[in-house]
Amino acid sequence: MSQLILASQSPRRIDLLKKLGLQFEVVPSDKDEVVQPGLSPEEVVLSIAEQKGQDVVEKLRKRIETEDGPFLILAADTLVAYEGKLLGKPSDRQEAIEMLESLSGQTHMVHTGVVVFCAEKTSGNGGIKKSVITAVETSYVTFRPLQLSEIEAYVDTQEPMDKAGAYALQGTGAFLVSKVDGSDSNVIGLPVSRAVDLLRRSGMKVLGL
Repeated sequence: MSQLILASQSPRRIDLLKKLGLQFEVVPSDKDEVVQPGLSPEEVVLSIAEQKGQDVVEKLRKRIETEDGPFLILAADTLVAYEGKLLGKPSDRQEAIEMLESLSGQTHMVHTGVVVFCAEKTSGNGGIKKSVITAVETSYVTFRPLQLSEIEAYVDTQEPMDKAGAYALQGTGAFLVSKVDGSDSNVIGLPVSRAVDLLRRSGMKVLGL
C-alpha cells in the first residue's frame, strides 16, 4: 500500500489534502533552495518543488529501504509573478505594503509547481528506486484598486507575512481580489485537481479512482 508524504508543513496545503480524505504524513523539507539564473517563473517553482521533494526522499531513505512501499512524496512551491518579477513571502511590513501596492488594480499570475516522487526499496542489495512526475498550474488573479490605508490595515493583521505575494485568498485577503481565472486552490498553495491527477498516475487511489 502506498504511503503518502506531504513535503510541506503549510497549513493551507495540509487542509486541502485532508479534504480529499487521504491519510498522509507531514515531513517538511528544510533545504535551502537554489534557483539557477535565467529560469522562467514556471521553471523556478518546478525546480524548487523538485528540490523539496528530493530532500524529503533523502530524509526518509532508511525507511524507504526497509519498509514496504511505495512512498509517494508530494511537494509543491507557489510564487506570484507580476511584470517579470517573482514575488515570494515579504521579508517585512514595508515590503508587504510595496507588493500589494504594485498589485493594486492589476492582474498577476500565480504559479505552483507540483511534484510527486515515487520511491521504494529495491530487491537484493538494498537501495531505492524512484521516479518523478511533475506539473505546473497557473492562475490569473485580478486585484481591485486598493487604498494605501486598507493595504496597511491588512498588512497589520500579519496574515500576509508568510504568503507569496503578501496575501491569502482563503483568508481576509479575499477582499483584495475581484476575479480569479483558473484554480482557486492553486492560489491558496496546492492545485488540487493537478495533485489528484499526479497521485493517481503514481498509483494512489483518490476518491474512488
